[in-house]
Amino acid sequence: MTKVYGTGVYDFRRHRVAEYPVGADALPLPDKPAESRPVSNVPSSITLSEIQKDRLTKIAAENWAKTADSGPKKPFSPDLVNEIYYTELTVKGGRKPVPLQRVMILEVSQYLENYLWPNFSPEAASFEHVMSMILMVNEKFRENVAAWICFYDRKDMFKAFLERVLRLKEGRSLTIAEKTNYLLFMINAFQSLEDEIVSERIMRLASLECWHSLSYGRFQMELCLNENLIKKWRRIAKRAKDAAKRGEAFDPTTTVEAKFLRNIIEEFLDVLDSGVFSFKPKNDEDNDIGDVHGSEDVDDACVLYCERFMEFLIDLLSQLPTRRLVRPLVADVAVVSKCHLSALYRHEKGKLFAQLVDLLQYYEGFEIDDHQGRQMTDDEVLQSHYKRLQAFQLLAFKKIPKLRELALANIGAINKRADLAKKLSILSPEELRDLVCGKLKLVSKDDPWSERVSFLIEVMVSFFEKQQSQKEAINALPLYPNEQIMWDESLVPSINYSGEGCLALPKLNLQFLTLHDYLLRNFNLFRLESTYEIREDIQEAVPHLLAYINNEGETAFRGWSRMAVPIKEFKIREVKQPNIGEVKPSAVTAEVTFSISSYKAQIRSEWNALKEHDVLFLLSIRPSFEPLSAEEAAKATVPQKLGLQCVRGCEIIEIRDEEGTLMNDFTGRIKRDEWKPPKGELRTVTVALDTAQYHMDVCDIAEKGADDVYSTFNILMRRKPKENNFKAILESIRDLMNETCIVPDWLHDIFLGYGNPSAAQWTNMPDLIEKVDFKDTFLDAAHVKESFPNYQVSFINSDGTENLQPCSPFRIKFPKNLEGKVHALPANVTSTKSLEDASCMEDDHSDKLELLVEAYVPPDPGPYPQDQPKQNTVRFTPTQVEAIISGIQPGLTMVVGPPGTGKTDTAVQILNVLYHNCPSQRTLIITHSNQALNDLFEKIMERDVPARYLLRLGQGEQELATDLDFSRQGRVNAMLVRRLELLSEVERLARSLQLPEDVAYTCETAGYFWLLHVYSRWEQFLAACAENQDKPTFVQDRFPFKEFFSNTSKPVFMGESFEKDMRAAEGCFRHLKTMFQELEECRAFELLKSTVDRSNYLMTKQAKIVAMTCTHAALKRKDFLHLGFKYDNLLMEESAQILEIETFIPMLLQRQEDGYARLKRCILIGDHHQLPPVVKNMAFQKYSHMDQSLFTRFVRLGIPYIELNAQGRARPSLARLYNWRYKDLGDLPYVRENDVFHRANAGFAYDYQLVDVPDYNGRGESAPSPWFYQNEGEAEYIVSVYMYMRLLGYPAHKISILTTYNGQKLLIRDVINRRCVPYDFIGPPHKVATVDKFQGQQNDFILLSLVRTRFVGHLRDVRRLVVAMSRARLGLYVFCRRSLFEQCYELQPTFQLLLQRPDRLALNLNEFTAFTDRHVEDTGPIQLVSGLEEMASIVNYKMHQVYQARVHQLNEFSAYQADVSTKIDRSEENGMENGETSLHAMDIDTHDSANGGDKDILLDGKSNDSAAPEPSAEEDGDV
Repeated sequence: MTKVYGTGVYDFRRHRVAEYPVGADALPLPDKPAESRPVSNVPSSITLSEIQKDRLTKIAAENWAKTADSGPKKPFSPDLVNEIYYTELTVKGGRKPVPLQRVMILEVSQYLENYLWPNFSPEAASFEHVMSMILMVNEKFRENVAAWICFYDRKDMFKAFLERVLRLKEGRSLTIAEKTNYLLFMINAFQSLEDEIVSERIMRLASLECWHSLSYGRFQMELCLNENLIKKWRRIAKRAKDAAKRGEAFDPTTTVEAKFLRNIIEEFLDVLDSGVFSFKPKNDEDNDIGDVHGSEDVDDACVLYCERFMEFLIDLLSQLPTRRLVRPLVADVAVVSKCHLSALYRHEKGKLFAQLVDLLQYYEGFEIDDHQGRQMTDDEVLQSHYKRLQAFQLLAFKKIPKLRELALANIGAINKRADLAKKLSILSPEELRDLVCGKLKLVSKDDPWSERVSFLIEVMVSFFEKQQSQKEAINALPLYPNEQIMWDESLVPSINYSGEGCLALPKLNLQFLTLHDYLLRNFNLFRLESTYEIREDIQEAVPHLLAYINNEGETAFRGWSRMAVPIKEFKIREVKQPNIGEVKPSAVTAEVTFSISSYKAQIRSEWNALKEHDVLFLLSIRPSFEPLSAEEAAKATVPQKLGLQCVRGCEIIEIRDEEGTLMNDFTGRIKRDEWKPPKGELRTVTVALDTAQYHMDVCDIAEKGADDVYSTFNILMRRKPKENNFKAILESIRDLMNETCIVPDWLHDIFLGYGNPSAAQWTNMPDLIEKVDFKDTFLDAAHVKESFPNYQVSFINSDGTENLQPCSPFRIKFPKNLEGKVHALPANVTSTKSLEDASCMEDDHSDKLELLVEAYVPPDPGPYPQDQPKQNTVRFTPTQVEAIISGIQPGLTMVVGPPGTGKTDTAVQILNVLYHNCPSQRTLIITHSNQALNDLFEKIMERDVPARYLLRLGQGEQELATDLDFSRQGRVNAMLVRRLELLSEVERLARSLQLPEDVAYTCETAGYFWLLHVYSRWEQFLAACAENQDKPTFVQDRFPFKEFFSNTSKPVFMGESFEKDMRAAEGCFRHLKTMFQELEECRAFELLKSTVDRSNYLMTKQAKIVAMTCTHAALKRKDFLHLGFKYDNLLMEESAQILEIETFIPMLLQRQEDGYARLKRCILIGDHHQLPPVVKNMAFQKYSHMDQSLFTRFVRLGIPYIELNAQGRARPSLARLYNWRYKDLGDLPYVRENDVFHRANAGFAYDYQLVDVPDYNGRGESAPSPWFYQNEGEAEYIVSVYMYMRLLGYPAHKISILTTYNGQKLLIRDVINRRCVPYDFIGPPHKVATVDKFQGQQNDFILLSLVRTRFVGHLRDVRRLVVAMSRARLGLYVFCRRSLFEQCYELQPTFQLLLQRPDRLALNLNEFTAFTDRHVEDTGPIQLVSGLEEMASIVNYKMHQVYQARVHQLNEFSAYQADVSTKIDRSEENGMENGETSLHAMDIDTHDSANGGDKDILLDGKSNDSAAPEPSAEEDGDV
């Protein structure tokens, strides 16, 4: 395979990592030119001491670094900026535009924030000063940290800075590296259009004024096509005339806006034409432009610049605001055609460039109406193409006699590239130039390329040829990756992507052109991300097989692999005819036979568990005859090393054993009682091959004489089921592209990123619920007043009269002019207000809008305890109430839930109120994880929603901590059991009415019984009551069902008052009505006989609230559509952790109804300040922003959201470590008033602390393998502190140890196994995990290791910091290198708080147990631990005390046991001995607290050890 130059060297080993490496090639080695430095995948071995001795670190300390030990600073020196720029920030030759490590050191030292920006002046700042700022901003983008924040303090100055940047090239020639860095800054600026300070100036570059640089012909053509722009153009021209009248010299064609893009495009074309190669091919027309130059002739820096420029243009054309007016400019210069004809496009080093050019061509011809922003239909695209060709034929017929044949040809004969080029070739160069530049005005006559015939033909052909439609393109694409895509580094980069180069990948930014564009980008990225994971699995499985060439010259295998097995036989069984209008076969099936004889029982069972729809991979392995030498292996690609020839995917249709018996059949063909275990060792799998891939392969065999890959397969590979669901999701996306879309009208524009951001907010929506019954949302009248502080709350009765003693529940009628945001005060202010304060506020603000709240008496639910509704006990804050109001009204509701603010409670109350207000509507709940779904489900069950309306789909249902089974099968069984219970009740009712009992035979007969006997008796009773309301005992005497309700715990009727008894009678009737209503719902389960039909009916008709994970929704979309699944509301929890496409698919699990989408509400709940979705490949995460959730994108777009503002998880002091990241996050009264939050942590002086950990055994961080960071000193220190806590008596299940790297997690587990597990009174902690895996969980005490000592690493992502700081409830102890983290700009608010306390661990050694009455603000006597050694000695001393106590206990126990045994000999009662002995033994266990032991140790140690086993090392990967 050709070597790809785009993303660095490929690393064969598998790593799960999460940050950019710093290659050794970035080290400052002045004696070698940059390009000759060795390339390595291992992060450089530079140590902290080297960084501290580094010249830049010393300069930073003297001039701008703000650290604890830094002295006074020198005054600003422009010469120093210039000197740093030329000695440290410029490169001499080579591909890289900056010396990465030097930039990193400067950026971490806050060179931009503390030196360049504060001292920037637009007039005085030098070129070097501006370029240095550009480099620092670029580095922030590369590191994925907020880049523009530091500029907010001087916004006017920032505008001046951008003006300087735009004019930076005037009168100065830049080196190619400077041009690349400048271009990268512009790319980053155009990717930040949501930032007002950036977009205000940058968007003017893509305004109508840039058309001043269009050629006159193109300008006329564009204005004719877009007449609405003529007025705008006249306004621009008028400004120039007005300036001329005032005597000002104003030429609109010379402004930055007019010239910038044209100049930068021409600069690129100049580099492409003359800079890439050291000598150029001749311009002669017959010269072979594809002539491949030697690699020594290519300037790698120029190649990178060209790639970056393609990225820049793609970004401009893939966002509608910039596309509208820039596309004519790109077409006018014919950038794509010139790139196609360039030498680089055909050169081996131009592979990535060529892929980017193709992507640019795709976006230039995208199927969209640029000015209306409307997706064009396939028919409109075709008609537009025909119209253009027809106009050209008419012109040719009239004006160009030579083209008469072309003018009279049919469309089919000329819309292909080759046919069109052939017909145009009869024109002379002059005629062709006149046609293209004069008559058609496709390019300017002044363009130097207009002399080239090949260029003119390319322009003509690309303008008039028929483009493949997007639908055709995606339908022709194989869903499974093949070997060519898998190892294409510019499409699927290795893990070591550093962010320095660009890639041929689409980006997910703020806006999308159309829904097709959105789906296609996501399709490509999801496909490539899964390709990367498949590639990793192949590289892991194949080497274990030990392939070799045997004596017969065939491939054989010495080894074995768990996930891959040699194929005995492969044959294509059937190739079906193509469907009408297609060329690929409609289906291709094959049979694969393999043996499982070499496997042990467990692995055999894994292969035997293969079932329908599982995805397998067919591999062809052909190793080299001789093993590769070390030199050859270093140069070889991965497929060459593995001997891998080809890879094809397939999907299982069925699997049979050696006797041909069907295995794992879920279709009902084999009945359960006929099932037998599989026989023999041979297995035959029938698989469906990818028809698009098969068609491509067969065409290659026919047209190019390629080998038949299907005869060479010799390995069958499987993957873990949880990781192998990519095909179903890709099929779902492809199906969506083939459907007419599908998103509700109220959400469409917002979804694409256009229009009014608040258009889908509930106050702007039609069909609002005017009066909302809030049920149990409000606990009392005071709660209602607290929840609406900006309104004059008036309580009324149902008849409209004033209610002086209002009680829950309440109905609220919202005024028509209600504000979109109920401006609730921070909850920590309002929630402490008493009712008197609230009434005072009412008096003070008599001009408030009145809110009418109706207090009503709910009807009697029935006489039995199970009839009583479950009640909410949460006192919702005003902001939570605001979220509930928004959620129950139509439209888009976004709720940002900071840690501990009750997101789940709010979501459950929305569902509860929604169910009661819209009982006929169905709601779909989606979460990211099974755990979150189960938490939500368990809380819904505590509300007044009948269990029969709840359904949980997916695999995690068995983890639900409930007695009831909420899976489909469980609900069906529950309905059948309930049916029998209800029919027996009907039987009892019939007996009580002295009627035959056969009325309760079926649900149908029970229904007739209800109408004929029950309802009729009730109507007669009501009629009699109307005439006898004056008799207090009438109801008691005449109620027809009195005997049926005689089994209640207390009498139903008291006979004291007609009204009270009538209310009770209505409650009894309501009980009966509910009973018969349930029976009516059970009737379908009586009629449907098969389990499948019953469960499908349950899902599509019966269940009102259906819950599943986003993965399950994507996997089963086709099934949902087939069954006619419907829902009105979508509630999505954890939506900031769900991939964009996995958020989108759940919105579309139903078909349209009469051309419109049924979805009425979309409620997204999440927190974009915490960690985003996990994307394993760093390139897709950093370059393509694939880790951006839909929730985060909506927040960036400025869509209104409600931010919950009161946390109830952590001590207020701990919450301050992260609440700066949120608008006004306060505390609930619970955490301010509860004793547990006021008491100090026993044995510790402070409730949180940063502990500085110096080098241990002479070193800080280490990386045994790339990106696998460890820090032995922090691991030992943290385990010592854990042991100290256990010895004091802290329960192990209340302590978690977190770290930011996987390597450190495994190291800490090793230390725990060595130092803690052997002792039953210590044992392992509740969990040792990475911060990323612990998101969404919490514990009382957190010990956190930050690992790094050289560079801050991925903790610079503030979202990771927020997660790390918000996991603890009572105590947080952070172990890190102070000097590194205190100067990190992004982390300042947290670390400044941490560093207000000593950086040595402060203990209180006067406390010997886990309980103390000391107040949290009282430190007590402090002992500062000097370091790891002293901490270890404290622990050893405590251990010694425990041993002494144990010996003492043992002696006492032995003596006591001898005494007890004497007594037992005398006793004749056998039942007491064990109880008495164990009781006294437990008493003894608690006696050693005075000796520093633990009341809990001997009891808790062992039990915890068994209850919380050590998590497996494979439990989690890092980010």
